[in-house]
Parts: sequence; structure tokens; C-alpha cells
Amino acid sequence: MKILVTGGCGFIGSNFIRSLLARRPDVSLVNLDALTYAGNPANLRSVENDPRYAFVRGDITDAALLDRLFTEHAFDAVVNYAAETHVDRSILDPDVFLRTNVMGTHRLLEAAKKFGVKKFVQISTDEVYGEVLEGEAKEDHPFAPRSPYSASKAAADHLCRAYAETYGLPVVVTHGANMYGPYHYPEKVIPLFITNLMEGKKVPLYGEGAQIREWMHIEDHARAIELILEKGNGGDVYNIGTGERFSNLELTRKILAAMEKGEEHIERVKDRAGHDARYALDARRLRALGWAPSISFNDGLRQTIAWYRENEAWWKPIKSGEYIAYYKTQYHDR
Repeated sequence: MKILVTGGCGFIGSNFIRSLLARRPDVSLVNLDALTYAGNPANLRSVENDPRYAFVRGDITDAALLDRLFTEHAFDAVVNYAAETHVDRSILDPDVFLRTNVMGTHRLLEAAKKFGVKKFVQISTDEVYGEVLEGEAKEDHPFAPRSPYSASKAAADHLCRAYAETYGLPVVVTHGANMYGPYHYPEKVIPLFITNLMEGKKVPLYGEGAQIREWMHIEDHARAIELILEKGNGGDVYNIGTGERFSNLELTRKILAAMEKGEEHIERVKDRAGHDARYALDARRLRALGWAPSISFNDGLRQTIAWYRENEAWWKPIKSGEYIAYYKTQYHDR
């Protein structure tokens, strides 16, 4: 199977690429990534010399580039991880979120339709459902996005459904819970809090920290996408969730306890505008395919803290800004 993975130098995409190459000797893939601020080639150093892997630096909105890649490689499948994802950044600058998340998805769908791709997997988010104040969101739950980020992902999901219904394109959409693990860009809450504490800094907690989130280790998500590639039905939607949910304050206390720090290290900051109160997913459809999470949050958190302690050379240049100056100019296609 030959796969185009977009956004593969980011946190979620790079973990999927490493996992898939390790588990599936019959797979080869091309990683198309624009190397925006969160795309880090260092995430894939362990596979960059694997003959089954190739990197192309480029933008998913570039229709001519997509035509060339699809012509050269005759992809069987597309997995679209490419996205702008940080809610705070979307509030400050929505334009880039609409360009990448909506127009970029549209360009990929057009290319997949044109070249007869057999499976298109869209990596989306539970945030498209908006606040789920009670119960769990099933795959047919109404969309109610409340940030420019989640609105752009919801728009892309609607495009995916339209291409499945109108053109018969075998598109599968996934809605994943919050993820964590190695190589997570340190603007996100878990790696930010871990690395801040390692640097002797406080952790910035929004408001009272009452918002509830569902958490999943990145390896469990990678296995879910591999299964969906194999068994997911075109036109279907799959929630990917674990049921492990707790408030941001509880999350903060878990991190503090695991790192043997006290609550004096919490700094209360002004709450985010439009901050969703609760997310919760019903993942029974995916479990029926044979998937189940394998890493509990407490075990995964300990593993993640250990990884950041052992890999300061990865995250310190990112937090200092040195990474941007070096990798963006030195890394080339192969």
C-alpha cells in the first residue's frame, strides 16, 4: 500500500508514520509537509533513511504540486493530518486556519477524486461537536463549533461528507479526543506544563480549570488510524476516545503529583474566550472494528514525563526559538 500522509512532521502525523512503518513492512509513504512552525523534521529522524519513506516540503493548497505527486506515486490512500490546530492562535489569526484546514482539505479531496484514491482518511477533532455538557457525542451529533479552529475543522468535515455523497469518494472522517505523548509541541497544555516545571516555572491554568477533556495517548490514536485505513467504511465517521475524562484542574494536579511539585506552582490566568466546558465521545463504532485503548492516562503521563526529561535537546530549541532559525532553512526533500 502506498500512502500520502500530509502534515506528517507534526505531533500526530509523525507518531503515525513511525508507528505504521514499524508495524507494516508492506507500506510505503510520502510525507507532504509545509514545515510551518509546528512541523519538525526532527520528529522523523529515526525513519528518514528508510527506503519506504520520502519527504516532500510543500503546501496542501498547491494543486499543481498535488497533481505531480499523485501522478508520480499512484497513491492508494491519503491520510490528512495537515492542519492548523491551536485554538488560541485561531482566535488571534483565523485566516490561516481557513486557508489550511478548509481550502487545503478541498485541494486534497479534488486530487483524490481525480486520481481515484481508494481511501481518504480525514483527521478531525472532537471540538467540532462543541460543548457536550451531558452524555457522550455520537458520530451523528450536531456540529456546534465555538472557535475559529473548530469551525474550520467542521467545515472541512462537511466537505468530506459532500465528496463522499456527491462523488462516491471513499472518505472516512475521524474525531479524536485530546492527545498527548512524545514529540508533542510545547505550546499544548501537557508538554507546556511538563517543560515549564522542568525549567522551574509555574504552569498557567485558565480560570478555575473546570473544563473537562478526554485524553488519549498518541500511540493509541496511531493504531486507530491504521485500523480505519484497513477496515473503515467509506462515508463513515469514527470517534476515537478513551472515556478517560477529567477537568483541567485535575489534569494539572496529576502532572504536579507525577513531578513531585505542589500547587504553589499553579498560576491562574485569564480564561480563554469561548472556552468549551466539556468534551466526551462515544467510540463504540470504532471499538466494534476491534480497537481499544491500550495505555491508561496515568501510565501514559509517566511515560511522557520521562520522555521530556530524556529529550531536552528536542524541546529546548523549540521553546527558545532556535529551532525555527535552523530547521526551516536546512531541511530539504529527499
